[in-house]
Amino acid sequence: MKRDAQKIVAVVVYDYQLAQIVDRTDVDIVSVGDSVGVNMWGQEKEDDITVDEMLLACKAVRRGVTRGLVSCDIPSSTTDLVSAARLLVHEGGAELVKVEADAESVRAIVDAGPAVWAQLSGRAADGSGLEVAEIVREALALEAAGASLIDFRHSGPIAGPAVAAAVSIPVVGGLGGGPWLDGRVRLVMNAIGYTAAALDDGGDRYANVARIGLEAITSYAHDVRAGRQIKGK
Repeated sequence: MKRDAQKIVAVVVYDYQLAQIVDRTDVDIVSVGDSVGVNMWGQEKEDDITVDEMLLACKAVRRGVTRGLVSCDIPSSTTDLVSAARLLVHEGGAELVKVEADAESVRAIVDAGPAVWAQLSGRAADGSGLEVAEIVREALALEAAGASLIDFRHSGPIAGPAVAAAVSIPVVGGLGGGPWLDGRVRLVMNAIGYTAAALDDGGDRYANVARIGLEAITSYAHDVRAGRQIKGK
């Protein structure tokens, strides 16, 4: 797709039902993000998630996806990256793992079998020549280590195109990535407004499922309290 200048569409999904919905679209990558603990289970920070919890989420998403590539994040607190990668691939059904790690660690995972979506350091690029050169070197090292894709967050319109042009593997970014990359990744819950925050913050989204859900639940409650038959099975 990169060679043909086709943009890669990636989404972050945490559960079976949304995975099934996403599977009916033509997205290319379905990513099980380590933010599942914060966004679905109310954990305080992403570092609280464990590999076993990621495995649980990965299995659920895997059951709902038949066509896209399934990727699963390795939690940042993981010490044995190779064992975690093997677990998420062999038991979780992921086709690749996403990890923020140095080139040596990426090479170790690739040598053990799993494909890797390597995350560049999560810093915003200010566009200076020296910083861009450093980021490009990091991306080239990850590619040389065997990474299949690169996730470049907060890439910016200077560093982003530089990295995408320097490596032959796709650069797919979220959290401030831009159209200058080979593809984009977006949390489905945010894209469709399936969060409580969507009721109040008025952000720009493709839908507001939270608002629709609130209205539907309110109507259901009215029907029950009025003694009417409820809708649906």
